[in-house]
Amino acid sequence: MSWQAYVDTNLIGSGKVSKAAIIGLKGGVWATSAGFTLTLEEQKAILNGFIHSDAVLARGIRLHGEKFFVVRADGRSIYGKKTADGAVLVKTKQAVIVTEYLAPIQAAESTPVVEGLADYLISVGY
Repeated sequence: MSWQAYVDTNLIGSGKVSKAAIIGLKGGVWATSAGFTLTLEEQKAILNGFIHSDAVLARGIRLHGEKFFVVRADGRSIYGKKTADGAVLVKTKQAVIVTEYLAPIQAAESTPVVEGLADYLISVGY
């Protein structure tokens, strides 16, 4: 399956993710949903957020120009919130899955979809 198919089918196609991208740990966007652009600065901040969780908890994170307050950050996952919308970012062995969900979708619906894809990618070496 192509990286774009993971975004289109597994994430957006689930109906529980509104916007998504997959970025490489060594840099670069592997796939993205239509209109969801992550600047180079945003990509670097995402990758650093998994290393320096205290900093991202204090400052939040920007995705596609929008700021999310970070409610959880560790070496695997970053969860963000902005009004009724939110973000779920999960690191695998070689990439980060970056997603947003828009109300009425809730964190409890979106998070298992993103975490589940991350578990699968990890299990196959990515």
